[in-house]
Amino acid sequence: MGSIRSAASQNADSRPHGHESRPSAEMQAPEKSTSLLPTHERTPTRLHGLFRVDTAGESGRSGIHPLHLLVVCFRSVCTLSMIVNVLWPFVPAAIVMHFARPDLHVWIFILNYIAMVPSANLLGFAGGELAKKLPKMLGVLLETTLSSVVEIVLFMVLLHNDGERGVDLIPVIQAAILGSVLANLLLCLGMCFFVGGLRREEQVFHEAVSEVGTGLLLVAGFGLLIPTAFFSAWRNNTNQHYTLEKLSQDVLMISRATSVILLIAFVAYLVFNLHSHNSIYDEVLEKDEAQDEDRDEEMRRAKLTMTECLVIIAVSLTCVCMSAVFLVQEIEHIVELGISDNFMGLILVPLVEKAAEHLTAVDEAWDNQINFALFHCLGPSIQTTLLNAPLAVLVGWGMGKGMSLNFEIFMIVLLVLSILVVGNFLRDGKSNWLEGALCVMVYVIIAVTSYYYPPVHMASTNLA
Repeated sequence: MGSIRSAASQNADSRPHGHESRPSAEMQAPEKSTSLLPTHERTPTRLHGLFRVDTAGESGRSGIHPLHLLVVCFRSVCTLSMIVNVLWPFVPAAIVMHFARPDLHVWIFILNYIAMVPSANLLGFAGGELAKKLPKMLGVLLETTLSSVVEIVLFMVLLHNDGERGVDLIPVIQAAILGSVLANLLLCLGMCFFVGGLRREEQVFHEAVSEVGTGLLLVAGFGLLIPTAFFSAWRNNTNQHYTLEKLSQDVLMISRATSVILLIAFVAYLVFNLHSHNSIYDEVLEKDEAQDEDRDEEMRRAKLTMTECLVIIAVSLTCVCMSAVFLVQEIEHIVELGISDNFMGLILVPLVEKAAEHLTAVDEAWDNQINFALFHCLGPSIQTTLLNAPLAVLVGWGMGKGMSLNFEIFMIVLLVLSILVVGNFLRDGKSNWLEGALCVMVYVIIAVTSYYYPPVHMASTNLA
């Protein structure tokens, strides 16, 4: 035994200096790659189940601590969100006004419009806290889905109220669908590019995020465009054999078939993100999380427990849905005052409905987490076009309502052009403050134009 050790020692001593540890190091582990691209390797933490180990979302507590919970929620994750929490007194005031003075339609609309902002902000905060306790991609999709619940509630209430007292609310739903996408693509993404570009020359995002997102949006835009194009192509060519009524019925059936196909596309999108290619996105987001400029402060920040997250989500979701329902019930009275259907659905409703996502995304861009910000801009747009809009069409089908994807030409052109503009800015994988400012300017132009767009019933009467 001693002779073997001696021989091994002599062999080791005979090696040239400077190479003593190299062979053993190469045998123990391969050389670490310096590539910035994902390695597509699953991290060991994924083997521990649904919830991550050593997650940044750990609170160090369990159960519910009411006073501590209120302090954590008020401080939120950034100064802007904390300022928004000052608006919480509007929430009970809006609820009381709805029941105490149902005749004050304008005041009820204004109070509930403001009340949706802090409620949505709290929902976004609690959703973000819960997302940090989950795998990266699942957490981002969870945050997006929570905001989609608010949008779905809005659509369902509008569908339910459609036709009451002779008021047609389907144009408002159609405008809200496209307005939600425009708010995320132009306003939110533009603000992210602008705010992120103020602190640095440019921000670089991963092509896996931008290419898949813009590709899905183009497909969704194509699906939403087809029923409108079909109706427009045949509208002036109707005759006694192919009447306008028959054309409208055909467009309705095309919309329903398209909605089913878009829902299938949404399921494929979920499988792609959560199963077949989740390792790519997880690594991209983990790299983004590591370069967070406020990471040390974020790690020290007091966080919610799992139970507290679920309680706050339930409370905030209840508040924001109540405000949404009360808000929607007053839309017909606001439209009667001369506010355009298109302006109401395209601009006013999406602004408060997407408030939480916009605050979250802008804060992430400010902290140099541009890939997270992109997910919070593109993800909701994809869910609106592939899930919420088709769901509204199919639920309207079940309710006997003529909800279709036959949009106004003006609005569908805005959608397609916006997708092309954003896709062009995302093509090079870099962003700066100028691109962000241009996106916001385009959104402002759309807002001004939609304000002067005549109500749908007036436009249709003139065309007839």
